[in-house]
Amino acid sequence: MLPIGDANPSKRFPLVTVLFIAINVIVFVYQITLPRQALNQFIRSAAIIPAQVVENPGLDSLWSIITSTFLHGGLLHIAGNMLYLWIFGDNVEETLNHVGYGVFYLLAGIVAAIAQIAMNPASTTPMLGASGAVAGILGFYAVMFPRARVRTLIFLFIFVTFINLPALVVLGFWFVLQLFQGVAALGANTTGGVAWFAHIGGFALGMLVGFGYRISGKPVNRGYR
Repeated sequence: MLPIGDANPSKRFPLVTVLFIAINVIVFVYQITLPRQALNQFIRSAAIIPAQVVENPGLDSLWSIITSTFLHGGLLHIAGNMLYLWIFGDNVEETLNHVGYGVFYLLAGIVAAIAQIAMNPASTTPMLGASGAVAGILGFYAVMFPRARVRTLIFLFIFVTFINLPALVVLGFWFVLQLFQGVAALGANTTGGVAWFAHIGGFALGMLVGFGYRISGKPVNRGYR
């Protein structure tokens, strides 16, 4: 199940969303131009090393959490994150306004990283990617626009089709998948792979902020509620 667009247009240009996408792409292009040794050194300095964060918490650790959200491990990694950010980010940005959205994005990345570190504090594997921050956007979107129609590519073995589904179904399925994978990973002796609990933590924060926004009675600028 892969979303490729939504029928939930926004009135304002998603300036911050485009800015975040541009930064991620520029950093990724820089990464792939580096020789392997220099790339490894760059990743070790800008990504999160959970064990180091636990041993030396402070401003340096917080900074590495922020910088790590602009790094990616490969083309599919960044392509997937930027696709989700582009589809769902504009409506969240319009609702929270540019500054609030930027703060929310970074906060979601921080909370997501803390969630993953809490589940695997001894890891020495670099943790990187915008997935946690993007997950926060997905959680917020699911709460604020549950009935928005999402154009989705469905794979069923050799059968491939497009279908319009409610955002709550698409994003709810995504979250449940992360939850099952995260629980499965708890019993596995792995040193790398996907930071499932970063996705779970980011999504949960997005939902909490979304529910808080709804309870506050603030207007939703546009979209399906």
